[in-house]
This record gives sequence, structure tokens and C-alpha cells, in this order.
Amino acid sequence: MVIPLLLSLAILLALAKTGGVLAVRIGQPAVLGELMAGLVLGPSVLNLFGQPYFSAVQSSHILESFGEIGVIFLMFSAGLEIDFSSFIKLGKPAFLVGSLGVVFPIVCGALVSLFSGLPLAESVFIGIVMGATSVSISAQTLMELGQIRSREGLTLLAAAVVDDILAIIALSVFSAVELGADGGWLNLVLTIFRMIAFLVGAFVVGVWLLPRVSRWVGRLPISEGRLSFVLVSILIFAWASDAVGGITAITGAFIAGLALSRSSNQEEIKHGLSSLTYAFFVPVFLAGIGLSANVRLLSGDQIVFATAICLVAVASKVIGAGAGARLAGYSWQETLRVGVGMTSRGEVGLIIAGIGLMTGIFGQSSFTAMVIMILVTTLITPSLLRLLYPRKESVHA
Repeated sequence: MVIPLLLSLAILLALAKTGGVLAVRIGQPAVLGELMAGLVLGPSVLNLFGQPYFSAVQSSHILESFGEIGVIFLMFSAGLEIDFSSFIKLGKPAFLVGSLGVVFPIVCGALVSLFSGLPLAESVFIGIVMGATSVSISAQTLMELGQIRSREGLTLLAAAVVDDILAIIALSVFSAVELGADGGWLNLVLTIFRMIAFLVGAFVVGVWLLPRVSRWVGRLPISEGRLSFVLVSILIFAWASDAVGGITAITGAFIAGLALSRSSNQEEIKHGLSSLTYAFFVPVFLAGIGLSANVRLLSGDQIVFATAICLVAVASKVIGAGAGARLAGYSWQETLRVGVGMTSRGEVGLIIAGIGLMTGIFGQSSFTAMVIMILVTTLITPSLLRLLYPRKESVHA
């Protein structure tokens, strides 16, 4: 029964890479073409993997799992590119960008939902979904543009950690108040303590341990020992981030990458992981975002609501996160780049939206509007970033 899956992967990879090449040819980042490939293959257009031959082995679910691994590898690669000392110095800008980039979209999302006639609880939860940020798409685009180590790139990555924490706190507060989650406010305090303790512990352990063990493993008489150790580290840190810290797995993977960026073997690690990451996992992740959307479900008033949500989602992130950058002393050009870079909701938004659907906070129509918003913000972010940076030849197409 694995045979249909082999064809699924072949089709997805081939079209994702073809879309990437076409996007680069018209002056856009490769990531945009890979996203569009998934949209075409998904239920919005062809619904290829919904056909009996593929659905019999649940190809779409398996591809989704591969995509989740892909974004973990992508965020590790982003962390590996970062200068650790420069990253640590961005505490104030990261806090301002991350906090205002969460609060402002939550308020705006809740207000537009209330004005659309939705109940208060549903409106607030929609705001929480809009408050989330996933900079994996922005990180990939900035790596293509050679700007991941710029001040804006470093700020985006640091602010994403703050955003992740605040979005989960907002979700926890909502659960304590509206859903009557076990433990109530005590559970909220424990959740915050758990996240902070994990982040501190992961940074300390990662920075102290990973580079040392990496050097030691590299001397062992086994094939690709260092690369295997790196893969194990990525997976453990990603798992621990969710299971121990209660934070999304991509945060743990990013911390592992940041820790190994200090290793004397950084270039070797980067070279060894790059082929696996960009030839297989990342294209599956990017195309998988398109596969998750189904624009056919929208009609009538739903289209109007989804359109309003998309407009507010973009404006609120650009204004909120941008205001944080401006308060931190960034130029107007840097401010705009940071605001646009924080726009994509990606997999973090999908996770929170899925919770809303499972708990019955909102129905299928609101969930579909959230998925459309996530897809739109994810699709436009690469193109907008491309417009804000000088043109240069893209890589990882």
C-alpha cells in the first residue's frame, strides 16, 4: 500500500520545484511557487490526493506529517544561519515587535468579527488565531534573498519566539475563562512558568552541550556520525519544545540551530543538512500549506467575511509589529520590512484554528475563513518581502 504514497511524493516534489523555478523566473521567491503548487494540487483546484487511488492510503495525511518535519528542519536551518551574539542583543526590539504584533491583531480580529455579527467568544478566538505568527515562510524567503542575518531578519526570528509565547498565553487565558479548563488560573501560571523554564533550560543546555558533543561525535569511526547527531538533536529539541515546554516544535528546532551556530563545524553541518532539507522536506512543507486550503467551501457572506479578515490580518500585523520596530528605533524601511515579515500565520495559526474547531468555539465556515486567511497571508508575504529588498538571484529554488 506504500506505492500510491511514492507517486504522491514524486508528483508533489516535482510540481513544487517546478513552481519554485517559475516563481524565480518572474522575479518572485521560490517559496511562492512551491506554495502555489500545493494550492493547485489540493482541493481548491485539482484535489488530486482526494482521489480514491491516493485517499485509500491517506496520502494527504502522510504528506502533512512530512511537511511538519519539513518546517522543523527549516527553522533549524534558520537558527544555524544566525550569529548568536547578535541575536541575544535584540531583547528590546524582539519584545516590542512580538508583543505589539500579537496584541494589535487580536484586538482588530475580535472587533471585525463582532461587527460581522459573531458571538463574543468566537470573535475573541478568531482574534487569537490572527495574533499568531509563523516566520518560517519569512525565514525561507530571507535566506533566499541573503538577508537572514540582517537586523530585520534577526529581529523577526527573535520576535517570533516572543510571539509564540504570547499567543499560547492568550490561548491559555481564553481556555481558563471561556472553556473552564482544568486548573483555571493556576494552570495559566504553571503554563507560563513551564514555557519560560523550558526556554531558559533549552538555551543553556543547547549552547553548552550541542557544540561539544558535535565535535566529539565527529571523531567517531562511523559514517556521517555528526550529521546523525544533528538530526537527533533537532528531533529531540523539537519534541521537548512541545511535550515539555508547551511551545510549538519549531521553537525548539530553532534553538537547536542557534546553539549549533556557535559550533566550529557549522559549515559542515549546514552543508550536510542542506541537501536533505531543501530537496525533500521543505518543498513538501510549503506545498502542504496549499494542500490544506479549500476555497470552494466559501460562498456568499462567507467570502465577504473572509476578505475582511484577510485585509485586517495583513494590516494589523504590519501596523502592530511595525510599531514595535519603530519604537525600538528602526528606520521606516526597516519597520516596514519587519511588519511584513511578521504577517504570515503559517502552521502556528493552523494549530490554533484547529483547536477552535475541535472545541466547538467556531464552526466549519469560520474555520474555513481562518484557513483562507492563513493561506493568503502566507502567500503574499514572500512577494511583499521581495519588493522590499534589492533584487538578487534567489537560491534553494
